[in-house]
Amino acid sequence: STPLLLSTGQNREIQLFSYVALLSAASVVLVAFKPWRRLLVLSYAGTLVLYIAWYAEYYRRSEFAATLVFATIFFAIFAVAPLVSKTPEGTVSLPYLAGLITFVNTGVYFLQAYAMFEEIDKLSMAWFALALAAVHIGLSRIIGRREPAQAEALRLLHLALAVVLITIAIPIRLDGHWITMGWLVEAGVLLWVADRIGARFLHYLAAAALALGVVRLLAFDNFQVSMLLLNSRMATYVLAMVVLALLAWFSVKHEGEFDRQLAAVAVLAVSALALVGLSREIGDYYARQLSPSPNGFMSFPARMAAAANRQRLRIAEDFTYSALWMAYGALLMVIGFWRKSAFFRWQALFLIAATIVKVFIYDVSQLDRGYRILSFMILGVLLLAVSFVYQKDWLKLAVAEKKKGGGQS
Repeated sequence: STPLLLSTGQNREIQLFSYVALLSAASVVLVAFKPWRRLLVLSYAGTLVLYIAWYAEYYRRSEFAATLVFATIFFAIFAVAPLVSKTPEGTVSLPYLAGLITFVNTGVYFLQAYAMFEEIDKLSMAWFALALAAVHIGLSRIIGRREPAQAEALRLLHLALAVVLITIAIPIRLDGHWITMGWLVEAGVLLWVADRIGARFLHYLAAAALALGVVRLLAFDNFQVSMLLLNSRMATYVLAMVVLALLAWFSVKHEGEFDRQLAAVAVLAVSALALVGLSREIGDYYARQLSPSPNGFMSFPARMAAAANRQRLRIAEDFTYSALWMAYGALLMVIGFWRKSAFFRWQALFLIAATIVKVFIYDVSQLDRGYRILSFMILGVLLLAVSFVYQKDWLKLAVAEKKKGGGQS
């Protein structure tokens, strides 16, 4: 309360924050010898209140350097505090107050820096976030001298904060689909690191980063492509499918029901992304073929010819979708028979069933005679082949399933 009692209403940033830094450092020294965690919380709360009050009243852009230096000093003091503070007797896990200070300290420091950098150079904030993530990774590596239970909890907390900061830095620095690719690459790296060091916690954080990338890819990214397949959109979809396959691969290595379910979801997502990506390629290809009508007067025969051409292309597009679904279903069925996997075969059967619905409900009314006949013929051949293989049981699927104890093929 001394700065408030002695305040003259003038801006004395250096004097104020030097005094507050001295008090904060003294509180850290005290908790290094005595397990007074509540004193540390009160010290941080007082520092935060005085800093915010000064910033709201006096901060100007010309004071950027000094303000950022003091904010960094405060962050460093309270980032070190949970590492050096004395542990209360009988505590076997990460104390709630120490974890709260670590989390809030990082969040407040990042938001404060972001508010100041936004006025100068927002892109520099991405490098700031990466540097702050590196600090947390460094802190996670020097906690080993504490008790094992506390060391593990603090280590995981710092690693989680580092991953969050890296995830935030990507959309700050990149634009468009590069944000998606950044999150996907981050997820892949985290999966590899988690497998190397045996940190299942990082494995789940990688799954979260991957989910962010996939959601953005499907719901937000808009691609302007001019080539079929060989374009940035398909490259992004392929990258997402590769990382999903890695997630499934590493998840299968873990023993646990949740990991097996995560692997199954990843495999399903690979199939779904492949279908969505190829379907969008088909849509864009025919959209480029449906060039707009030229401006100006067109004769009646020319308009009729253009309309007929558009109708022909739409019919071809509808048939191509059906052909894609049939081909992909057949591919999944082949993989299921080859790997003797009921999981892949059920995916194939579901996709074939969806194709049957489309052919009988939509294609019958929309396609012309030639495409309709061809669609029914391909579907019939596919259904006959699948049913014939199941009936003959050449691969001894029933025997294999019984040996596994499942009894389902």
